Parts: sequence; structure tokens; C-alpha cells
Amino acid sequence: MIAMDIDGTLLDSTGQIPAENLQAIEEAAARGIEIVLVTGRRFDFALPIAEKIPGDPHLIVNNGALAKSLDGSTHIRSLLPRASALEILRATEEFREFAGVVFDRSEGHRVILETVNWDDPFRGGYLRRNREHIGLCAPLTDCLNRTNPPEDPIQVVYSGNCAPMRAVMQKLEPLAAKYGFAQSLTEYLERNLSVLDVLRSDVSKGSTLQAWARLRNIPRENIMAVGDNWNDSEMLEFSGTPVVMGNSVAGLKTRGWPVTGTNDQAGLADAIRTYALNGAAEAV
Repeated sequence: MIAMDIDGTLLDSTGQIPAENLQAIEEAAARGIEIVLVTGRRFDFALPIAEKIPGDPHLIVNNGALAKSLDGSTHIRSLLPRASALEILRATEEFREFAGVVFDRSEGHRVILETVNWDDPFRGGYLRRNREHIGLCAPLTDCLNRTNPPEDPIQVVYSGNCAPMRAVMQKLEPLAAKYGFAQSLTEYLERNLSVLDVLRSDVSKGSTLQAWARLRNIPRENIMAVGDNWNDSEMLEFSGTPVVMGNSVAGLKTRGWPVTGTNDQAGLADAIRTYALNGAAEAV
């Protein structure tokens, strides 16, 4: 099995999949290696990428909260208790402009915000691409009480500049054990942009990859994982062959794991050829 992150790993810096990556993935799939996309993206936001990948890949999305097939079938679902989500939002009220609540819905609004600035210089592109899935609710806590019966969300998410996202993490850290949640950070220092996902306490890319591997009866020794950011840490730790992208956050490069090329150098393809195919795939 090859478990690969999407942004910063599969995709280059323009958001495209390099042809070399597609060729290496196709070669791996042809040899019976299962392909799993493991991402912080929601399912509907990851699906257009997954549909371009050879080998009928599966998806672990929302940083591990859900595992799905391409047809939308759900195999693993770990929701954040509504009571925990309420406490998270109440504890971070001063950061409400950065906050959203994400639900696992097949239709309707999947991401609920209290306010939205479609022209935000940092988040505007994402917001506009997902406009049809975004709803507004003020105060944001009310979105957790509007369905009958009340609906548990997938996560509470914060996105914005790096400094306030770190401040949110620090504010929530003392409350994590009491209210049963975990934090997963994706940080792009060069863009001064961070995404902080607050999930059920036992949820991470790594924990769900482990559960998925158990379902597929694939031992960790036969799993390669490739990632570039903090939210990939647990996935890399679990896998038998962890590989870090050349464009990774600096902290992951200090763990002693192999480092491949950057996402603009098709480093994922090189990693697949080197560590999964033992150099046997043809170079482009």
C-alpha cells in the first residue's frame, strides 16, 4: 500500500498532478499496490483529484475522520461529539472569524461559518472554490443545535495566518483531554497560511491509516507513506516506509526519515520508484 498526501505531495505548487507522479502511481497499481490518498481535504474537495489517479484509489479525508471509496461509500467514520465542538467554539470565541464547523453531509451546506469574506487575501481562493458548500450561521454555535436530532460534526476547523492559528492551538491544548479532542496542524510558512483541524481525540491520518490497513489485511511493513506537513506525522510514524517531501516543513526532516525531491520535482514519483518499486519503474 502507498499512502500519499495530496497538497504539497501529489500536487505541485500550481495545484496540478505532475505526469511523472501519475506514471509512477500507474506502475505501482499495475503491480497490485493499493493507492490511498490521505488528506486534510473534505471528500467532495478531494474527489476531483482522486478521479485522476490510476488504480481505483481509496480516500482517507478530513485528516482521518472519514475513509471512503470513490463512489462515496463510507468505511470508517469518526465524528467529533457535538458537546466537544461546543466547548471548543466557546473557548476560542475571540478567534471566531477564523472558525468553521464541518459536517458529513451528502447534500446541503457542509462547511458552516459565522462570517465570510470571499475576497480574503489568504483564504479567498478556497472559499470561492467551495462556495456551494458553505453556509452561514451566527452565532456559529447555533449550527450544532439546528438539526433534529442534533448532528455531530466531523470537526471544527480554523484557517488563517500562522500566528493566530498557533494561538488557537495554545488556547485549546489544556482543554483537549477534558473534552476529548485532538488538534492537527497544516502550516505553510512561505504563504503565512495555516489550517488547524480539531477532531475527535483518537483521530489522525495515522490512526485511520492503521485501521484501514487492518481492514485490508496489509501489515505496516508493506506500507509506504509520503507527506510534507505536520498533519502527516502520525501517518509517517505508522508506516513501514515513511518518506518526507523535499518541500516539507523543516521539523519532519529532522526525524531521520528518507527525504525525496520537492513536489515541483515530482518527488513523489521518485519515492515510489525508489522505495515501493525498488527502482524498477521506468523513468519518464
